[in-house]
Amino acid sequence: MSESNLTVGVAPVPATSQRPRSLHGLTQQLLRVGTAVSAVIPLGALIAMVIVLLVEALPAIRYNGWGFITGTQWNLGSFYSPPVHTRGVLHPLDANYGALPLILGTLETSAIAVVVGFPVAVGAAIFIVEKLPRALSGVIGLILEILAGIPSVVIGLFGVFTFGPWLARTIYPLLAHLPNVPVLNVFRGDHGYGQGLLSAGVILAAMIVPIIAATARDLLRQVPEATREGAEALGMTSSEVFFSVQFRWIRTGVIGALVLGLGRALGETIAVALVSGSTLQLAHNIYGSMTTIAAAIVTLLDSSQSDPTGFSTRSLSEAALVLLVITLVVNVAARLLVRRSARGAALPVGVGF
Repeated sequence: MSESNLTVGVAPVPATSQRPRSLHGLTQQLLRVGTAVSAVIPLGALIAMVIVLLVEALPAIRYNGWGFITGTQWNLGSFYSPPVHTRGVLHPLDANYGALPLILGTLETSAIAVVVGFPVAVGAAIFIVEKLPRALSGVIGLILEILAGIPSVVIGLFGVFTFGPWLARTIYPLLAHLPNVPVLNVFRGDHGYGQGLLSAGVILAAMIVPIIAATARDLLRQVPEATREGAEALGMTSSEVFFSVQFRWIRTGVIGALVLGLGRALGETIAVALVSGSTLQLAHNIYGSMTTIAAAIVTLLDSSQSDPTGFSTRSLSEAALVLLVITLVVNVAARLLVRRSARGAALPVGVGF
């Protein structure tokens, strides 16, 4: 049999059949490169911010030293006298920068926000998921999401004109009558007109409640209904079901939601600047005027532009660097807490958070 006869009936492979495979490979390659670039962009942005802040703040770090962390006086110096050199840094005469009141104000307001807002947010999430009808819970959930998107300047104006004065007239006088014990003595003293440490902390609590509540609500809805019903069938009460089953199921996610809210509280600017009183000093009591790092930066940035040496702006950059370090430390500590909590979880959901 001839060779021509052997090849009869063999259909040639169309060239177009290779196109889908090549297109699929190109799509996979583009997807791989795109996801890799997307993963690198946040890290690159963080590194860029750290580098820029370090470069801008390095002269202020050389001049201020550790006194920037421990000092309590924030003095821009004299802009009318000839600038002087100290440790090779040009700065206004008598310039002295101490950020301890700003650092403590940031930590104190954030702590108040978490103490006040976290229980309210988790309680709201439980009530929405467990007690409300589904239609009504959807409406309340929509309201939570709307509250989370309200601009901070709107909340700050509400706090300085309405909510803060209402607290000073109605709530703060009642707090002064709490039992005379060391822990509750912080609520005694002149409560002013509603601008100060406690008012700023409560405003921040109102801002982080929607974030934590919406996240906790979604986590609670992911708990299988059969698991909860099985616990109730064993004779557990509603509170026992929540703490023994549901909370253990979602606790790593709740910690993550708390970190999101804490990050919002640490970096909040306009609302705190309006409600805190914006004084560069330590609060004399829980009602006293104060400020935070973020609020101080936004209120002092304009006046720092009049410094002919630029040293005031560099000191604000150093303050921003301190705030960035605080935020990173809080997030790393929260990540370690999440991993430890996930390791000890008896239930599989949330372990990989």
